[in-house]
Amino acid sequence: MSNTVSVKELTSTLAVDIVYGQEFENIIIKSSEVSRPGLILTGYIDNYPHERVQLIGRTEMGFLNSKTSEERQEIFKNLCTVDTPAIIIARGMEVPQELIPIADKYQIPILSARSKTSRVLANVTNFLETYLAERVSKHGVFLEVYGMGVLLVGASGVGKSETALELVQRGHRLVADDRVELYQIDELTLMGEAPEILQNLLEIRGLGIINVMTLFGVRSVSRKRRLDLIIDLRIDDGTIEYDRLGYDHEYEKIFEVNVPKIKIPVKLGRNLAVIIESAAMNFRASELGFDAKEEFTRRLDALILSNREVEHD
Repeated sequence: MSNTVSVKELTSTLAVDIVYGQEFENIIIKSSEVSRPGLILTGYIDNYPHERVQLIGRTEMGFLNSKTSEERQEIFKNLCTVDTPAIIIARGMEVPQELIPIADKYQIPILSARSKTSRVLANVTNFLETYLAERVSKHGVFLEVYGMGVLLVGASGVGKSETALELVQRGHRLVADDRVELYQIDELTLMGEAPEILQNLLEIRGLGIINVMTLFGVRSVSRKRRLDLIIDLRIDDGTIEYDRLGYDHEYEKIFEVNVPKIKIPVKLGRNLAVIIESAAMNFRASELGFDAKEEFTRRLDALILSNREVEHD
C-alpha cells in the first residue's frame, strides 16, 4: 500500500513555511521527487515534471532577476499547472511578486525554506520518499538490539512479545509490537516503524497492553529503524532440523531487499532474550569480518592436517 502526504504535513515536519496560499495547505503531493526547474524557466517545457514539488534556488532566482517583470510572468505561466503541488523558495529569498497571482490562480501554495538549496532538496526528498514509499505490513515484533533492527517472527503464542519485554528491560528498544510497516529506502535498505495506533504499545498475554515508554522511559522506544535481521522463533517439537554450525545462509526477500534470516528453536528453559542478543552480536561481528564458523573451519582444517602429519610420522 502507499501513503499520501499533504503540503501541511510537509511544512509541519520540516523547516519550511507557507508564505502564500495557506488555504491550499491540504493539497496532496503524489510524487516523491523534487524538481529544480532550470530548463522550464528558459522556456523549454517538453517533459516538464509538473506533478512534482518545484524548488527555486539561488541560481534559478538569479536567472529570474535578470528578466523583466513581463518575462517573469510568462515564465511563471509555464511553471504553474493544476497538477503542481507546491513551489518552494530556498535560502529565505523573497518571493517574486509576479508568481503570487499565478500560483493563486492554480491553487499552488508557495513555501519558503531558510536552508541552502541542496539541503532543502535533500530534506524534502527524504521526507517524501519516506511517506510516499510503497509499504507492506508484517506480523512480528520489531526491536533495536545493540543498534541493529531485529524483527522477531513466529507463530502466535511462541513468546515474541514476552521476549521483547525482557529485551527492553535489558536496555534495548521497542519499535513495533504485533505489526510493523516496512518500506524500501534504496536497493539495500528497508525501514520499519509501528502503525500510529500501536506506537510504544506492547501486548503481554495475561497482562494486557502496556505502554513501554511510560513504564521504562523514552530511551526504551525507537520511532523507526532499519531492518537488519529476521529471527524466526520456532517451537521445538523435535521435527525441525537446525543448522548447528551456521553454514546455511537463509534470506527473506521483502520488496527488492534480501534480509538475512535465522531460525531459533523455542523450548522450555531457554533464555530467548540472551540468545537473541547473542545472535545480533554474532551477526554484527560477521558483518565486520569476525566469523566464528570460519574460525572453527580453520581450526578443524589445522587439526586434520596435524593428524595426517602424525600418521605419516
